[in-house]
Amino acid sequence: MDKLEEIFKMQFELNKRIGIDSSNMSDEDKIKWTLNYSRALAQENAELVDSLPWKWWAKYQNFDVQNARVEVVDMLHFLVSLAQVLGMTAEDFYQAYAKKNQINHGRQDSGYTTKDENDCRSI
Repeated sequence: MDKLEEIFKMQFELNKRIGIDSSNMSDEDKIKWTLNYSRALAQENAELVDSLPWKWWAKYQNFDVQNARVEVVDMLHFLVSLAQVLGMTAEDFYQAYAKKNQINHGRQDSGYTTKDENDCRSI
């Protein structure tokens, strides 16, 4: 089992222990948990920002690298949970990432001067 598959497996088991079974959700539950995980991701991102000395006017702040790393891992927990609610496996996630990465490189190669609404339809 590769590491991404292991992460997906560990997260699924943790969520089931908490009482969330993404493999058997109604559409209503999928909507609920997509919102819950999206909000949790936003909160973890805010906590990541709080690990950084972002107040340019304040001299007392420090860069808390250790906490920043924890917040990134927390974000991954919620991102994987969100992917699972949307029916994605580790392989689905990898394939979508690889395709989107290729699209992003193509955008950079072309100067990304126009927005193509259809360039992500293949993902």
